Amino acid sequence: MKLNTNSNSYIIIYSAILVVIVAFLLAFVYQALKPMQDANVALDVKKQILYSLNIRDLDGAEAEAKYAEVVKEEKDADGQKLYQCEIDGQQILVASMKGMGLWGGISGYMAVKTDGTVYGAYFNHESETAGLGAEIKDSQEWQEKFIGKKIFDENGRVVLSVVKKVEDPATQVDCVTGATLTSNGVDAMLKDCLKNVKPTKAEEE
Repeated sequence: MKLNTNSNSYIIIYSAILVVIVAFLLAFVYQALKPMQDANVALDVKKQILYSLNIRDLDGAEAEAKYAEVVKEEKDADGQKLYQCEIDGQQILVASMKGMGLWGGISGYMAVKTDGTVYGAYFNHESETAGLGAEIKDSQEWQEKFIGKKIFDENGRVVLSVVKKVEDPATQVDCVTGATLTSNGVDAMLKDCLKNVKPTKAEEE
C-alpha cells in the first residue's frame, strides 16, 4: 500500500514525530550545557561581589582565586545574601541588593566598612535604557561616587541616597543624568536592602 504523503493524517503524524525529536534534542542539549551555564552564573556573581570591593579586570581563574582569598564567609539573612570579606586586614561586609528600575529588575552589591561607610559598590540591571539607566552598570565612575559615603545616621537609619541635587556630600550621590526613574529605583533599593545591614564589632573580630 502506497503511503499518501498528502493526507492530513500523515502530516499530523509526521509533525508530531518531528516535535518529539526536536524536544528531545533540546532537552539533551540543555542538560549537557546546564553545568557550564550554572558555573558561568556563579562566576558572574563572584565577579560582581569583587567589583563591589573595587577588584576588577580579572579573568575567570583570577576571579575564582581572588574570591576564595577575600570572601571568608557567606550567609543568608532572611533571603538576603551577605558576604564577610577581608582585604589587607580590613573587615568588609558585602550585602546583596534587589529592586526595580524603570523597565525591569535592578540589583547590586554594597561593600560596607565597619564604621558604616561605603567601601565600594556595584549595580546591575535587566533592561534599563542603554546610555541612560544602563549607566548604573556601565559607568564605573558613577559607582565609585558611592565610595566613602555614610550609610547610616546616629539612629541606624539608612541615609545614603541617590538624588537630583546633592545637598549633603557625606550621604548623597548624584543621580544618573537623564535616568531619574532608574536612579529613584536605586535609591529605593538602597533604603530597603541596607536597613538591616549594620556591621558590628563582632563581625570585626
